[in-house]
Amino acid sequence: MAIKKCSKKRVVFKISAPTANDVRLAGDFNSWDASSSSLKKSKDGVWARDLTLNPGRYEYKYLIDGQWQRDPLNNLFTVNTFGSENSVIEL
Repeated sequence: MAIKKCSKKRVVFKISAPTANDVRLAGDFNSWDASSSSLKKSKDGVWARDLTLNPGRYEYKYLIDGQWQRDPLNNLFTVNTFGSENSVIEL
């Protein structure tokens, strides 16, 4: 029996935060290390970052100027151990 390799998927994370000075992304995919995934701001105030991830289920949040925020464009979320919510993406 041949084993099929799971191909990685490119995911674009983006959030509108026109007045923000710093936007970062943290989740299962980077051990919740917001310092490793900063986003870049476009002229229209949308911050974005591409990541290549293995298929699976991931929880994540944005860190906007030091404040954690769930993804407002994603209705899929779960309650975390801190009593707040993490966004969920399934690939």
